[in-house]
Amino acid sequence: MNVYDIAAALPTIDVLRERCTSLAVLERIIDSSQPYYFFTHAWGDDDAALMNNGSGDEWAVVFTSDGVFIRVFDHESDMSPYRDPDRELWPGLLDGLPEVFGPHVAEPAFGDETGQFIATAVLWRLADDDRWHAGEGIVFPPDDSVDGAGMLAILLDDIVDRYVEFAEDYYEIEVDPAAVGQVVAHRPLTDTLVRSLNPTTTLADLHDDVAAIGYPMTAT
Repeated sequence: MNVYDIAAALPTIDVLRERCTSLAVLERIIDSSQPYYFFTHAWGDDDAALMNNGSGDEWAVVFTSDGVFIRVFDHESDMSPYRDPDRELWPGLLDGLPEVFGPHVAEPAFGDETGQFIATAVLWRLADDDRWHAGEGIVFPPDDSVDGAGMLAILLDDIVDRYVEFAEDYYEIEVDPAAVGQVVAHRPLTDTLVRSLNPTTTLADLHDDVAAIGYPMTAT
């Protein structure tokens, strides 16, 4: 999947936010040591969902008052700026980007040691938009190299199945799809639900972190 495929399939901003927080809560329940998916309300004045696989691939979904800015970096993609001596972005990547999202291109966390913006895919949606956007007229490499946007596919409508598959591949565990579905549906977190996903932890153990994410819980 490339950036255009993902732009056509992503949900609305509100649904995307819920899915991002759900992923962060699932990660906190299953393994809190180095979460693959993370959510913070302290990304400057904004909120952000972050993915880092520890091998050089990452994405960030930044929720602002103006809309949402998404940055993806696939370190193996032929579209990586590191392919170029001057680390120029792939042509068209930022074409049409609204000015309000300009500060995110200058965000130090999204740049190299010199401050140059590093990405292989970029998407955005203004708060009053009816769809997601990506740079216009991007011509992808002829060797079928992807741009990394497929890493966002876990946020699509089949998120439950994708997370179950992810947990099996990454953590080498089987998780109950029904329990994952409850978290994705933003059902209030209960001790029973937590233990169905990880018998070694409790809702009380997770309370502060889940509250920081902003996910609903029952009283403990």
